[in-house]
Amino acid sequence: MPRWRRFGIGPSDRPQGRRRVKKLINDPATVLADLLAGIAAAHPELAVDTEHRLILRAAGSRPGKVALISGGGSGHEPLHAGFVGPGMLDAACPGEVFTSPVPDQVLAAIRATDSGAGVVLVVKNYTGDVLNFQLAAELAAEQGHQVRTVLVNDDVAVEDSTFTAGRRGTGATVVVEKVAGALAERGASAVEVASVGERANAASRSFAIALSAATVPAVGRPGFDLPADRIEAGVGIHGEPGRRREALRPARELAAEVVDTVLAEHPLRAGDQAIALVNGLGATPLMELYVVFGAVAARLAEHGITIARSLVGNYVTSLDMAGFSLTLTRADPELLELWDAPADTPVLRRP
Repeated sequence: MPRWRRFGIGPSDRPQGRRRVKKLINDPATVLADLLAGIAAAHPELAVDTEHRLILRAAGSRPGKVALISGGGSGHEPLHAGFVGPGMLDAACPGEVFTSPVPDQVLAAIRATDSGAGVVLVVKNYTGDVLNFQLAAELAAEQGHQVRTVLVNDDVAVEDSTFTAGRRGTGATVVVEKVAGALAERGASAVEVASVGERANAASRSFAIALSAATVPAVGRPGFDLPADRIEAGVGIHGEPGRRREALRPARELAAEVVDTVLAEHPLRAGDQAIALVNGLGATPLMELYVVFGAVAARLAEHGITIARSLVGNYVTSLDMAGFSLTLTRADPELLELWDAPADTPVLRRP
């Protein structure tokens, strides 16, 4: 299926020549290549393979360590490239904007990082990602690699969407990559690494609210129209529609609604501890995210839930979409220990 068709636009909307779009890019056709060049220039601790479109650790894989690989369409930065490094990912596979990486990319990442202990793939639940990572895993298995997959499906907004069968994978990806990466760094087996990733995913739920739509560079206009006084509740990170459109209200009211929505489908109960991620969708000032986090913390306290660890900022974005998502992970002692474990990536660092 042509990529323009996936985003609900017609042939007349396809870019003609060098269509001008108000973004800091050179050309819509070279966004991924230019992104990779910028990452390579900014982060010498990373190795950027422009031929296979991979981001790897410059130091390479440690013998006997399970390799952790993830990836997805560009436009969600810093996911996944920003989390490559000790304590988290061994490699990231970026696709074109909002488009899954192809199987050859993932297979190249497996070959480049497997040091003999096997590979664990962290895959967000989008149809293209699932199919392409699965095909790469099958090809890798034929070549003697041991590959396991952790599927992230934390979004409670919809059960089935434009891009998925089942819940979408969103903010919990960061939690899964952090705890699985920490365990892999300690020398755990592929079975153990995949198991803790699956447990972190099962303990996590997310929900997002958009104030505006994202503009894909090759399209040149927002993915949907949203009046100034309306929000999209339950939006997806590719601009997929959510549960409903609502009136814009004060942050404390929106935060309370999001907390209650997440808790309605979450194993968190009064007396539990949580890892709380208030994530910007790409165009939300940090000031506003902290306003939201304060309201989230107050609402969780009303439910008797303690925030044990927190993260506020842009981690799983949707280009220039304004809004936020909330991810809550029920935290047990092991997950907290792995969350606190050392990490040294471009975006997330633990001493």
